[in-house]
Amino acid sequence: MILLKAKKREPRTNLSIIRKNGELPAVFYPARSEASSGVSGKKMGAAAISVVFKDFVKVWKETGESSVVTLEIENGENLEALIQDVDLDPIRSIPRHADFYVFEKGKKLKIRTPIEFVGVSPAVKDLGAILVKVLHELAIEALPKDLPKKIEVDIGLLKNFGDTIVAKDIKLPTGVVLMEKPEEVVASVYEPKEEEEKPAEPADLSAIEVEKKGKEAKEGENTEVAGSTASKGATATNEAKSAIGKETKEHKESKGK
Repeated sequence: MILLKAKKREPRTNLSIIRKNGELPAVFYPARSEASSGVSGKKMGAAAISVVFKDFVKVWKETGESSVVTLEIENGENLEALIQDVDLDPIRSIPRHADFYVFEKGKKLKIRTPIEFVGVSPAVKDLGAILVKVLHELAIEALPKDLPKKIEVDIGLLKNFGDTIVAKDIKLPTGVVLMEKPEEVVASVYEPKEEEEKPAEPADLSAIEVEKKGKEAKEGENTEVAGSTASKGATATNEAKSAIGKETKEHKESKGK
């Protein structure tokens, strides 16, 4: 039996003050008959409580959300419950509020309990198979005292490509009943597919040739323009020299007269 001391509080109590005093604000929901949220029992009303923060964290790590915790209320009342809906601080990732679901004694509970994969798959180790974990929780039913914290699944059963483990293959503890579909696949292995190497596509030589010709044509045009410009420049220079010579000759003749 895992005990967790709790005390009732006023619903409107400032939660920041409770946390500063080293406690965790919480709520428990008494339950009867059928239920929602994966736990059998309907909510019959909520009661505000607080628990010592350090004690809660220790119990939570030990039991998770699928094992029974006994809430020891300060007035001497003991209530069997499951930890549910732990609200974590988004920055520090520590609990800042918790919900407990209280159930009727002697009634079986339907919950989803975590799956832990154990062992080594020969198909993975020896054949290089790919392991696929399909389910991570398993639906079960049991009395509170028989609820396991986790369900172990041995992947050593996966020996060849295509092997699967279905829900009905799992060995459950005494007093635990499978509520999952019997043929629901829990894990499987398959042969890895080799990616086909595509041959390199040949270079498009025609595009390269066209680009080369276009470049040569452009260079030819530039050369022609440059030659024309140079020719025009030479003609202008010769004409200027001729004009200067003529002017000089006329000047000498004038001077001689």
